[in-house]
Amino acid sequence: MNETIRTILVAAAVVIMSASTVPQVYAQETGANATSATQAAPVTKAEKKAARKEARAKKNAELKKLEDAGYNPAKANDPNYPQDLQNAQKKARVGASASQ
Repeated sequence: MNETIRTILVAAAVVIMSASTVPQVYAQETGANATSATQAAPVTKAEKKAARKEARAKKNAELKKLEDAGYNPAKANDPNYPQDLQNAQKKARVGASASQ
């Protein structure tokens, strides 16, 4: 039972993180300054594999950043789940903007 809940929590965190980044990526790609190279979809099998690998690395980095900011996706039955994730997102953004 606990493993199922952990899996659901991790999946929900990934969905939340990806939902917050999709509009930004789409807006960047469809902007007036977008080049045809950024809008081109991967064609070959190797390009698709590279794109998947890059996306996976990006999501893993985002999850690592949230975990470093205090989010623990492995907590089962966490009554503070949404608030914990939101706090970690805020903390991670503050840390990222301060270091740049």
